[in-house]
Parts: sequence; structure tokens; C-alpha cells
Amino acid sequence: MAREAFEEIAETFEFLDDWEDRYRHVIELGRELPGLDEAVKVPATKVHGCASQVWLLPRIEGTGPQAQFDFQGESDAMIVQGLIAILHALYSGLSVTQVGEVDAAAELARLGLNDHLSAQRSNGLRAMIERIRLLAAEAASA
Repeated sequence: MAREAFEEIAETFEFLDDWEDRYRHVIELGRELPGLDEAVKVPATKVHGCASQVWLLPRIEGTGPQAQFDFQGESDAMIVQGLIAILHALYSGLSVTQVGEVDAAAELARLGLNDHLSAQRSNGLRAMIERIRLLAAEAASA
């Protein structure tokens, strides 16, 4: 069910043998994301459960179950900013209903991230996924 942007990331990860190269690629992905306006870095957009500062701002087009999901995000940690970029590739452009159907653990396992992230980073990644799923569920029922 992964989108083309996520498939491209997965293909690049297959090509990169060394985890240092993969980490650099994750950081590069994060650098490509636009930053958030300081005005939206508020408690309502902050993701709790992350060791780093993380904010996710939903961008929903339409209403109901078929509304299109998108989000912007930012972190004060480079690797986490890259993880936000990966989640953006995984979820953006799906309907809010489809967001809830994505098996994020399975998709991210394809990248091997679980084996190479610290426990704190893994917990933060799960917190971001839960926030994304919650935002989409709220939009689907609106």
C-alpha cells in the first residue's frame, strides 16, 4: 500500500549497503523538508513521547473518510527530521481512511530502521505514527 515516494526511499535503502550511508540519506531527506512557522510550534502540534522536539501540523483537503491527508513536520534533531520525511512519504496523499490501514511497522521494517534506531528514537517514531493516525481518524469522522 506504500506510495511511490516511500517505494523510492525503500529502493534507495536497498542500494545503500552501509548504515552510515543510510543515516546520511535519512538526514538528507529531512533537509529537503520545509520548516514550520514558529507560530505553529505550540503544545497542540507537539508530539509527546519523543526525546527530541517534534511538531506535526495536519493539512487535510476535503471532508469525511475520503479527505486527502497531508502534514508538515519539524524536529530539532536531524535524524528525526529525516524520520518525519520518511513518514511524509509513507502517508501524505492517502485518504484519511487509508492512513489508518497502513501497516507502518511492516513498511518501516523494510528499511531496517527497527534494528538501527535507539530505543528512544523508536519510541519517538511510534509516537509520531500514533499522532498521524489520530489526526487522520479525527478528520475521517469530521
